[in-house]
Amino acid sequence: MSQTPSQGIGARSSSAVRAVGLGASAGGLIVLEQFLAHVPPLSGLAYVVVQHLDPTQKAMLVELLQRSTVMPVLEATDTMRLEPDVVYVIPPNKELTVAGGLLHLAEPAQPRGMRLPIDLFFSSLARDQGEQSIGVVLSGMGSDGTLGLQAIKSQGGLTLAQLPESAQFDSMPQSAIAAGCVDIIGLASELPDRIVRVIEEKNGTPSLPEDDDDAGAQALGSILRLLKERSKHDLSDYKPSTLRRRIQRRLGVHGLTTYDAYEKFVRENPQELDLLFKEMLIGVTSFFRDPSVWQEVKDVVMPALLARCPQGTRLRAWVVGCSTGEEAYSLAMIFKEAVAESSGSESHSLQIFATDLSADAINAARKGHYPQSIAGEVGPTRLGRFFTAQGSGFLINSEIREMVLFAQHDVILDPPFTKLDLLSCRNLMIYFNAALQSRLMPLFSYSLRPGGALLLGGSETTGNSHALFTPINPKSRLYWRSESPVNAGSVYFPTSPPRAKNRPSQEFKVSPSTVLPVNLQTHAEQALLQEFSPAAVLVNDQGDVVYINGRVGKYLEPASGKANWNIHVMARPTIRTQIAAALRQAIQDKGRVEVRGLRLGDETAQSSLDVTVKLMQEPHALAGLVMIVFHDVLAPPPAKRRRRVPEGVADPHMIEELQRCKDEIHALRQEMGASAEELQAANEELQSTNEELQSANEELTTSKEESQSMNEELQTLNQELQTKLDDLALAQSDMQNLLNSTDIATLFLDSALNVRRYTEQVTRIIHLREGDIGRPLTDLASTLNYPTLNDDARQTLKTLTLTEKEITTSDGLWFLVRIKPYRTLADTIQGVVITLIDITTAKKLEARLRKE
Repeated sequence: MSQTPSQGIGARSSSAVRAVGLGASAGGLIVLEQFLAHVPPLSGLAYVVVQHLDPTQKAMLVELLQRSTVMPVLEATDTMRLEPDVVYVIPPNKELTVAGGLLHLAEPAQPRGMRLPIDLFFSSLARDQGEQSIGVVLSGMGSDGTLGLQAIKSQGGLTLAQLPESAQFDSMPQSAIAAGCVDIIGLASELPDRIVRVIEEKNGTPSLPEDDDDAGAQALGSILRLLKERSKHDLSDYKPSTLRRRIQRRLGVHGLTTYDAYEKFVRENPQELDLLFKEMLIGVTSFFRDPSVWQEVKDVVMPALLARCPQGTRLRAWVVGCSTGEEAYSLAMIFKEAVAESSGSESHSLQIFATDLSADAINAARKGHYPQSIAGEVGPTRLGRFFTAQGSGFLINSEIREMVLFAQHDVILDPPFTKLDLLSCRNLMIYFNAALQSRLMPLFSYSLRPGGALLLGGSETTGNSHALFTPINPKSRLYWRSESPVNAGSVYFPTSPPRAKNRPSQEFKVSPSTVLPVNLQTHAEQALLQEFSPAAVLVNDQGDVVYINGRVGKYLEPASGKANWNIHVMARPTIRTQIAAALRQAIQDKGRVEVRGLRLGDETAQSSLDVTVKLMQEPHALAGLVMIVFHDVLAPPPAKRRRRVPEGVADPHMIEELQRCKDEIHALRQEMGASAEELQAANEELQSTNEELQSANEELTTSKEESQSMNEELQTLNQELQTKLDDLALAQSDMQNLLNSTDIATLFLDSALNVRRYTEQVTRIIHLREGDIGRPLTDLASTLNYPTLNDDARQTLKTLTLTEKEITTSDGLWFLVRIKPYRTLADTIQGVVITLIDITTAKKLEARLRKE
């Protein structure tokens, strides 16, 4: 939510041709034909088809798609300009991108099986056309296209997906829909009309004015209240123009015209509120956006911060509205470079808190995986130093990733981070109204240390809070926090709503006593328990107290800080170690452990403490819990005449106490040593197993991706070949019907003069049936009085000259026998064609004329 699409990267000129990206894989040929067949004429859009193709085969996609549309279908070439009402198809074994309205081809950077051509093209389309970009994901396996649609969505573009139930392979549309980045879902044949309608409504319907009528204002307020109830975030402090523009987009997607209609729609479809909330969080960002600003941060801000801090200091920074993490990682890289260039600053470190309201953006930022397109933003030097190539993109290195802590955070409602050396809030406040902006500036000043740096967006200023900040460079929107402290009374401190109220209490509640039968025995037992039972607590195996009996304040006390009902924390310091050891032993031995002669204080006491620890087996309701019972033991009365211990001789009681302590310490050390060895061995085994599993997982993932990619390519190729086979079968049927319609007996022979094909009329002259295909001509019986037929056919095959003779038959008919070479489309000879034309009528007429 850092910047509006119109102001961000990918803003396009009004004269550029708007492009629709069509991504498909296995099963995509049919749906592409359905889509293109329903594109309205003169839509004014260019259509770019990105299909998973076999890199080793010549594609037939252009020829096949041309049959479905009147628009020209062209194979994309490098630097080809997009034209309206033209379909462009990616060639095999190429990567396709668009920039400046031109298509660009490149050799694939990833091996076969690891390529994601749809994501690559959609991402470039999002950068090139911004909010004008349109992406469509159709049938296919895997998840290619999902990241690309997310990029288009982040720029404010239109995203569509085929209805999964209508797809031959539904993985690709399902993945995009599950990611929550699809605006419209429908049949492939319906999507073109939906695209045109959204464009017409956006271009033809004027935006609602700021001072809309009361009904529209009430509907807008109601929508925002519903959104707050659904998302738990209040967007009423956003600028009305921003809210109206984003809601207006959803109106266009659903074909609605008024806020009242949309309010009714969201009440009937609550899931639409989730899409609207994501629509509000415009996550447009990039690495090192505005390079001159980042250069000034590196040259001016970082050296000043490093110089004022002692060696070994950990600096703190907060990136507000971090979106998918590019700005936070940019700051981390700048810090690393500044430390490397500044002598004596090697021991400094930086902790970056990066926050955003969008949970999806935070999840993407935590992964730190970005597409190949970032190479132009980062540069080759930084790319090689701070990134690692992985899959179809780049993964941020661990040294940078560990510097950044990502968290979902609402700067309007949640408490701020404090004691900061640098705070970056770029292109976020342009969405907030003036009242909220005036509240945030003092808050930012309070969060920064004196002399801390504030970085704002190019169209943002400190406003009325100019006294709190000193500009470093007004053009770069860099400021130092002034030395004069901000008045705490003037700072608005946001606090999150008390979400903990709905959480169940973590304290263990003792069930109320059941109503006792009215009899003397029960009352007596109850009185005895209350009066004479020892103080005791019931704990679980972790030491959490679940029940307290009697007065235990002498032995236990609540620890300072957050309430913690755990025996290891609450036990008095002088008895804590012994109770912990006894608890572990009782659980391990599943029995009873007694510890005697404990002291509650260092001073001389008149009593000691015995503690009994027992693992409960019965009753069944208490099985697994541990009972800890405290017994006060009175010290024996002092003797009337006690011999005075000579000076320099140790007290036997002190020696006994010290020996007991040494024994306990020794036992604890042995136990800890054994536990440490076991944990070390288990850790080594787990690490080894984890490495093996990781290696096997990587191999399986690679194999799966390669197999899936090849399967998709084979599916596409199979579909193309099946279409060609259908065409050939149709052509064969056409040819057979043509030959039969001529009513001419025709016989096709191969180069060995074996029967290849014949027409139905020839069977009246030469005795043929279906089983004679492949038999030599000499084996066939016929009514022709033509003993040299085989020799003439062989001579024609040899000389490639036409042979034509008039031949009679045994039943008195005349035929013109014409023997011609059989030429293929490649102009090669593969046999002969014998045609037999019935000239009996002509011969009879000739004979009659001769007699006359």
